[in-house]
Amino acid sequence: MQALRGRRWAYGALAWLIFFVVSHVILVFFPGPDPTGDGPWGMRAYVIFNVVLISMSAIGAAVVLATVRPPARRLPRWLLLTPLLFGSILLVIRGVPGMVENLLMVTGIRRGGFVGVADISTGEFWTGIGINTYFFAGAVLLVGTTVSYGRRSASPSR
Repeated sequence: MQALRGRRWAYGALAWLIFFVVSHVILVFFPGPDPTGDGPWGMRAYVIFNVVLISMSAIGAAVVLATVRPPARRLPRWLLLTPLLFGSILLVIRGVPGMVENLLMVTGIRRGGFVGVADISTGEFWTGIGINTYFFAGAVLLVGTTVSYGRRSASPSR
């Protein structure tokens, strides 16, 4: 199937990862009134968490870009497939339950999602829907990139 060998998956995943990196860099420098969410952790933990996410995503962007660049053809296949699989698993773990949560919220079965309170504002409702959809789209794009690269790199005419 040609669609599962296309390079467009990688460009979509690259755009998603760049947006993720930029948004988290902005969150580190402009955290808002309560970035820790009244949790037991402090600002230092918030920054460390975001720096780890930024680093992982920046590395992911480089790996995704390498899947469509000719110089990367000399790299061993496993060197790109390993981080692609790891990232795909992480995004599926975050994106699929998020989409299920969206379905619970939209249908009215559980307006606050899995762990939220049922009495949430309209803004919180739509913010949750948007964030969950964003992560689900990232999962679809990265899994598509992983499958596409796996198929293209397995063929002898790479």
